[in-house]
Amino acid sequence: MPRPSRAVAAVFALLLATACNSASGGGGTPSSVRGVTADTVKVGGIVSMTTASGYSKKDTDLGARARYDRANAEGGINGRRIEYLGAEDDGQDPSRNLAAARKLVQQEKVFAVSPMSSVTFAGADFLDSQKVPTVGWGTLPSFCGPRHIYGFNGCLVPTPGGTLNQTWPESLASVLGGARGRSVALIAGDNDAGKFGIRTFTQGFKAAGFQVPYAKAVVPATSMPSDWSAYTKEILRSGPGGGAPDAVISVMQTPYNIGLFTALKRSGYRGILSDPTDYDPGLLAKDATKQALDGVYVLLQFQPFESDGPAMRQFKEDVKKAAGGRDVPLNMHMMTGYMSADLFLSIAERAGEDLTVESFQKAADGFSDTGTLVGDRAEPKGQKESFGCGALVRLKDGRYEVAVPFRCHPPIPFG
Repeated sequence: MPRPSRAVAAVFALLLATACNSASGGGGTPSSVRGVTADTVKVGGIVSMTTASGYSKKDTDLGARARYDRANAEGGINGRRIEYLGAEDDGQDPSRNLAAARKLVQQEKVFAVSPMSSVTFAGADFLDSQKVPTVGWGTLPSFCGPRHIYGFNGCLVPTPGGTLNQTWPESLASVLGGARGRSVALIAGDNDAGKFGIRTFTQGFKAAGFQVPYAKAVVPATSMPSDWSAYTKEILRSGPGGGAPDAVISVMQTPYNIGLFTALKRSGYRGILSDPTDYDPGLLAKDATKQALDGVYVLLQFQPFESDGPAMRQFKEDVKKAAGGRDVPLNMHMMTGYMSADLFLSIAERAGEDLTVESFQKAADGFSDTGTLVGDRAEPKGQKESFGCGALVRLKDGRYEVAVPFRCHPPIPFG
């Protein structure tokens, strides 16, 4: 062969060897798999760290980090260390949520997004189209159906054809001695999450036997009212015969709940107050907040921190380590991050050494386990309905107590 041809052949051989080397990594995983190397799996999160109202889910990040830290200490995902980049702050702003999703995929090149916790999920279509496994708190319709998106406790606001979690209405029925002849008023913020929450919980409470004379998503989502009287007057006249309902259900978060509950109590309301977000010992530091939440029943979609099973003890130990050995007040956002990470890790582990989006999805399609902090889990069931479990805790004399123990309820069809 002439010298130039040998040179060309040598270059071709070098290029071929380089291509072969770059097309394979540890465990035979192609380097073309975004965020996966022979030794690591890159993961990021999207969380509402800051909001206009001052409410923060920042501890979602701590909970996720706690679970990833333990996984790494135990050898990672089939020998690959989880490189957790932390969570991007979307500020509860749709444009920032989408920007965060684009940054994590296009710049950071993550394999997965877990956790994702916000009242907006504008980045959902982008993440699903890019085939990014995404796990978070399934409080928005985007967690119900898309191929690559999972709720850590399932789909909580399904589209027609899905099912509804009945933990809240069934638990409150237990508190009230039954739903027959009882009425509830539902109020939420004027945003996507609030509107879907009103729609789903209205159906759920009616299915449980409650009357629902008031159900509105009317509270401004971007600025908390300074005067709640317009809302409280209407609520307190919404019950049978123009009286007060037996329970007022707030599908909102603090500080909105503080304002609403304070106004209701000052108006003389003595019925049941309940919300799904105020299980947070940190809220009790201020007397006004503690007084507003005293007696309030809070919906949990996981085992209460007051329980003492092995999984809860492990959670507390992991969070303490991630917090630098400090005993930090536990809150539901930590659990949201922790269990989002846990579901991702559990599926990825079953995907085997050759971790790709396809192997992850295949593992998810046949995934199930039992006895977790959110009950029994199964996919793809969780992309159509919730795992159906929960509890109620009540704040009394500055302490949370379990009012209705953690249990699972049969879901009902949503339509």
